[in-house]
Amino acid sequence: MNFPLSEFTTVSAANPWTYVVFAVIGFAFGYVLEMSGFGNSKKLAAQFYFTDLTVLKVMFTAIVVAMVLLFGASALGILNFGQVWVNPTWLASGVVGGLIMGVGFIIGGFCPGTSVAATATGKIDGMFYLLGGFFGAFLFGETERYFTHWWNNAGYYGRLTLDQVFGIPAGVVVVLIVLMALFMFWGAEQLERIFGKKDLGKEPKLRITGAVTLFGLAAIVMFLGEPSFEQRYNKLTFTRTEIIQVEGQEPVTNTITYTADQMLSRRLVFVTPAEAFKAKYNQQVKPIYLDVRSEADYNLYHLEGAVNVPLERIEEVIPVLLSESPENTVFLVMSNDETAAVQAWKTLAADTVPNVYILEGGINNWIRFFGAEEEALLPNPQAGDDQLGFIFPAALGSRYESCSPSPIKYEKLEFVEKIKLELRRDKSGGGCG
Repeated sequence: MNFPLSEFTTVSAANPWTYVVFAVIGFAFGYVLEMSGFGNSKKLAAQFYFTDLTVLKVMFTAIVVAMVLLFGASALGILNFGQVWVNPTWLASGVVGGLIMGVGFIIGGFCPGTSVAATATGKIDGMFYLLGGFFGAFLFGETERYFTHWWNNAGYYGRLTLDQVFGIPAGVVVVLIVLMALFMFWGAEQLERIFGKKDLGKEPKLRITGAVTLFGLAAIVMFLGEPSFEQRYNKLTFTRTEIIQVEGQEPVTNTITYTADQMLSRRLVFVTPAEAFKAKYNQQVKPIYLDVRSEADYNLYHLEGAVNVPLERIEEVIPVLLSESPENTVFLVMSNDETAAVQAWKTLAADTVPNVYILEGGINNWIRFFGAEEEALLPNPQAGDDQLGFIFPAALGSRYESCSPSPIKYEKLEFVEKIKLELRRDKSGGGCG
């Protein structure tokens, strides 16, 4: 007889080629900074006098080119933007921090990234600026406790992007930002001509070709649009490693790739009430119980600690799930039976929310498993598909005994383990700092 044991395989950043790529990108970034004159504090400070706006032009060129390529890859289905780390927005502390850094930039002539480039080329002013940055970081660490609540909560919006702010397609935002950047480039040249006495006739004509090409690519991105839910869902694949143990023989390892529909049809993402209950006491994972039923059903009966996110609002919380959940988070989605939970799983999976599972049989199965002895919970034979299969004497929410089963009473529950943690994307910063 065969006894398969399965676990998700993950791609590890321990691959040495990953670090080679990081090193090449880092070297190229530093090289471009130095080649553009960003290691020279006089050149950097000149932008505030409108005599040399190289900093603005180089940095915005990098931003808009990266943006067009990023959303172009997303539009073509090569890249899923949900897997790209977006720094959470703290508006209030961000404004204050920006003002502090801006004043330091004007006075010192460097930002954190350019000070490193200047230090690497032996510039003494860059070294002092970098030391000042280290001292500032030390000072912040020693005083943060006095304003930690404000710093962590004032103006917090989580993972927020401009298309969400204005409610317009991402491709339209790409075109608008490219147009804004091109206008800024033109304006910068006019300021350099007026204040810096620069002869624009000597500027390379290739920049005009580059501007036209950039706008054309942005227009293509807008035309292509973002992949639909169906396109993203159909591209999903899940890799599992199955270890087949045959009695009297060596174990055989077999790696299989499944589509999303196969994961559902083979019940590979359905966890039993026993495993969902035990996950609460598993120190290796942090379970979040997502109850996608209506508020009315949730108020009648729900698991202790479950968060109510009705199915029609599940997409609204995806940015929060992607940006604010610890690395070992496991999302357990539940409805009365399985219909709504399966649809929620598809939505979350299509947006690459990792470690999402479905409560097998839903709340009805949970009650049958843990609430069989509760006399107050009577079966409802008239219940239809994905409706509560029980009659409740009152809307007590999570105050029924079976909402929070005793860990002592059910200490020796047995189940086939389905929950395995997937590797999540790295959180990496951006900008010249």
